Amino acid sequence: MKKILIVLLVAISFNGFAQQKDAEWHTDVNKAINLSVQTGKPLFFFFTGSDWCGWCKKLQKEVFFKPEFKKWADKSVVLVELDFPRRTKLPEATQKQNRELASMFGVRGYPSVWLVTPTIVDGKVNFNKLGSQGYVAGGPKAWIAGANKILKK
Repeated sequence: MKKILIVLLVAISFNGFAQQKDAEWHTDVNKAINLSVQTGKPLFFFFTGSDWCGWCKKLQKEVFFKPEFKKWADKSVVLVELDFPRRTKLPEATQKQNRELASMFGVRGYPSVWLVTPTIVDGKVNFNKLGSQGYVAGGPKAWIAGANKILKK
């Protein structure tokens, strides 16, 4: 009887961990655009310096890695990480894509988050800028409240 109870408890705990999936962050903007168009969710461009930016790490730790954010993001946006690391070498195509988007959105500091909706006209992608936000103190609740204000404009 004890063995059955132990096996049952272990199975339940594994099931609980399996349901806590990480948020899906895209790095290929074209794939994210297609997903955004298919789902009707706006793009969430996260401009970061993953291996050197202290505020980026703080934002991730205090907001993006929290279950509340993951739940909100899953139903509200398509997550895209646009990274500018110093110690890690990204593929040249990814570096080019990230530089072009940072220039297009006038990113001057990190972290920067842009919420945008893409439209495709004659094979060209246009971005409707909904708004931007950086680090916000107060954890996921405060950050999500600010993002929701941008999305509701």
